[in-house]
Amino acid sequence: MTPDPDAFANLLCEWCLDIRERDYVLVFTTPLAAPLIRAFHRALITRGAWAPGLRIAIPGLTEDFYKLAQDDLLDDFPPQDLAEMERIDAYLNIQAPDNTRALAEIDPARIARAARARAPIQEVRLGKRWCGTLWPTPALAQEAGMSDDDFAAFVNRALFLDRPDPVSAWRDLSDRQSKIVDRLSTVSEIRIEADGTDLRLRVDGRTWINSNGRRNMPSGEVFTGPLEDSATGTIRFTIPSSPRGVLVEGVTVTFENGQVTRAAADRGQDYLDAALATDAGARFLGELGIGTNAGIDRPTGSILLDEKMAGTVHLALGRSYPETGGRNASALHWDLICDLRNGGRLTADGEPITV
Repeated sequence: MTPDPDAFANLLCEWCLDIRERDYVLVFTTPLAAPLIRAFHRALITRGAWAPGLRIAIPGLTEDFYKLAQDDLLDDFPPQDLAEMERIDAYLNIQAPDNTRALAEIDPARIARAARARAPIQEVRLGKRWCGTLWPTPALAQEAGMSDDDFAAFVNRALFLDRPDPVSAWRDLSDRQSKIVDRLSTVSEIRIEADGTDLRLRVDGRTWINSNGRRNMPSGEVFTGPLEDSATGTIRFTIPSSPRGVLVEGVTVTFENGQVTRAAADRGQDYLDAALATDAGARFLGELGIGTNAGIDRPTGSILLDEKMAGTVHLALGRSYPETGGRNASALHWDLICDLRNGGRLTADGEPITV
């Protein structure tokens, strides 16, 4: 069942973005999200907010930029983009791709280079009310290995739009996750163990965040920023990742004193190497997250969904979220996911963590 656009738009306004009168929201998406865009437009107007600013990415434009841009365009950005981000009240990104592999043949170093140049825009955006979400498309369904209808129903469940009162359902999840946050707030060390994995991280003094759908929709995780010099050991990320449409599988990373010392991928080594070379902070961790969303019960190829899967843990290479107390700075923030559901173990100061 395709998500009801009006119910989805109401959830975005009421729960995720806390829309207020005269708010101006900037929306980035594609034409395939038209049903949700129109419903979101109606929802804003009825709340006394301005019609949204729309950045609609026509298929092929991003590929053209990375293929054709000269160095000075990769290493800079239009000042209007920063000015626009500074003036908005909220930001909404709706993933709705027509091709999840559109950037597969682009040199990963060019992608990392452009991301590095645009870091000031990213920093301003993260200071706004913001939310990242997705609208089901045939490409996302194919990536997930599902039919269009099955994937749409899967997303509907992940968003809690199959519940009588989705906002109330997200409030209930928030309450459950707050208990996990309370449990972890006094913890010093997290240990992740699984096949090919034994990694220790320090989190003492850091703040755990209840990710309850306010910034990602769907959500369902608790996360923090580990101490930057604390990661020690090896972790194998067993869930495939597709950052910017590039398939990366079987990533194994070894850390010493917080820094990546070895990194190998069964597939996507070039992208992994380029990501780690983004800047000095890309070789350190910015986030440790624990998935809790039982409505997401299988990998789909979408990081937005997969990192929330109950029974998984994810680590982000690169930028920390300042609200966690993390201090790692980077233009990169790449979440990589380890599935613990088949014999893995997550412990806090030696005690098992259950979600």
